[in-house]
Amino acid sequence: MKSASRFEKVAARMWNLLNEGKPFTPIFTIGVFLSYLILTQGSLSGVGFGFLMTLPLLVLYWKFDFPLFLRNYLWLPLIVWLFIEGTDTRLLPLFAYGAGLYFFFTVFFWGTIYYHLRIGTNWLNFTRFWKLVLKNSDSTSGNAQEQLPKVGLLLAYWQTASIEQTLDWSYLWFPLGLFLFAWILHHYLFDWKPKLPIESTVDAPIPTSQKVYVLIVDGMRKDRYMAANTPFLERLRQEGTEYTNMETVYPARTVVCFSSMFTGARPEEHGIHSNMVWNTTGVKTDTVFDRLRDFGKIGKILGIAHLVDAFGAKDVHTVTAVMHNDVADRNIVDRAKQIVQQEDPDLLAIQLIGTDQTGHSRGTLYSEYVQKIEEADALLAEFCEELDRLGKLDDATLIVMADHGQADGIGGHGHLDEGERFVPFWMYGKHVHAGLKVDTHRHILSLGPTITKLLGADIPHDSRGVLLTEAFKEESS
Repeated sequence: MKSASRFEKVAARMWNLLNEGKPFTPIFTIGVFLSYLILTQGSLSGVGFGFLMTLPLLVLYWKFDFPLFLRNYLWLPLIVWLFIEGTDTRLLPLFAYGAGLYFFFTVFFWGTIYYHLRIGTNWLNFTRFWKLVLKNSDSTSGNAQEQLPKVGLLLAYWQTASIEQTLDWSYLWFPLGLFLFAWILHHYLFDWKPKLPIESTVDAPIPTSQKVYVLIVDGMRKDRYMAANTPFLERLRQEGTEYTNMETVYPARTVVCFSSMFTGARPEEHGIHSNMVWNTTGVKTDTVFDRLRDFGKIGKILGIAHLVDAFGAKDVHTVTAVMHNDVADRNIVDRAKQIVQQEDPDLLAIQLIGTDQTGHSRGTLYSEYVQKIEEADALLAEFCEELDRLGKLDDATLIVMADHGQADGIGGHGHLDEGERFVPFWMYGKHVHAGLKVDTHRHILSLGPTITKLLGADIPHDSRGVLLTEAFKEESS
C-alpha cells in the first residue's frame, strides 16, 4: 500500500486551514469580502481601515469556540450590531454572496467534489450533504450554525467600518461587549469538558506481554457499534475486559485524541489542540514510543498523515488517504501485515479510517456507517488470524477502541456532542480477565501508561492516565 507522499502531507496541512473552524473563519471572511469588493466596485478602497477595526473581533472568534448550543447565542451580537448601525441595503447582497460561497464550499466543493476525488463518494453526494452541514455541530468549517453568524457579523462590521472611515466609540465598546458576552457564556455555560486526571500516573504492577496490538476503529460510535453485526470484535468484548465508561478528550479531534492516547497527557500539556499542528516539533511531552525505545523495544502507529505532525516519521507509518473508501481499510490491514512480517514491532497501533470517513461523507445515522463497522470487524479478524499464524498472539494483548465517536451531521467530532464523548474500549489476552465489565470512569489517557507497563517499560513522564489494572489477572508468585 502506498504511503502518504510529501505532497499529500503538505496538502493535508493546507486543507486543515479550511477544514478546521478556527482558521477557516478569518480566511473565509477575508476572501469573501475582498472578492466581493473587486466584483462589485473594482477596487479595495477603505479595506485597510475596516480590517483594522474588525481585527479585534477576529481575535475574539479565534479565542472562543461557542461549542454546541452556545453557537445559538452567536446571532445576538450580529442582531445588536445591525440594530445599532442600521441595516444598510448594501449588506444584503454581501450576506447573500457570503452565504452562497459558504454553501458552495461545504456542500459542493467539500461534500461532493473533494470527497469524490479523494474517497470515491458519489457525484450526487450533495443531495444528502447539505442536510448534514445544517445539523453539524463540530469544530470544523462545516458547522453552518456556527460559521454563518460569525462570518455575517464580521462582514457587516468590516463593511460598515470601510464605508464610514471614522474611528468612533462603537469600535471600542462593541468588541469589549462581545468579549464580556463570550466570556460569560463560556465561563458559566461551557461546563461539559471532560474532567481529566491532574495527578501523575500512579505506578502499579501489570503482567507483561510480548506484544501489544491496538486496533483503533477511528470515529466508531458506541451505539452504532452495538447496531452492527461484528462477530469477531464482539467475541473479544465478551471474552475480555470492557471499560464501559471510557471517555475521550476535548476537543475530540483525531490528532488531539491520538496525542493523549500515546502520551497519557492532557491536551494542554502535550500541546495539540486540533488536527492542525501549528508547531514544528509535535507533542511537547514524553511519548509511549520514547519510553519503549529506552527499553530497546519498537512501537509503531499505522495511520493518517496528520499523525506525523504529532509523533514524527520515526514512529508513524503513514497511509495515503487518497483512495476509494471501500478499499481504504483493506489496504491498511494489508500494510499492517507487512509491518508485522518485516519489522515485528512490540507495539503496533492500527488506525482504520473507513468508518470515520463514511461518517464524515455520508452521516453516522445511515446504514453505510454500520456497514463500514462490519467491514472493519471482518478485516480485523483477518489481521488477527495472520498474527495467530505467525505465532504473535501467544503472549499478546489486544486492545480494541475508538479515539472518539461521531455526532450527527457530517460525522462531526470536536465539541463532544451526543455520540462523541464515550468510546468503545476493551482488552483481550491471556493476562486479561474474561467477561469483566468495568464501569469505573476512565479516559483514553489511560492507554499510554497501560501499554508501556504491558511491555515492561516505564510510564511516560507526563502521563496522567490511570493504569487499567482492573483488567489484568494477578501474577502468580
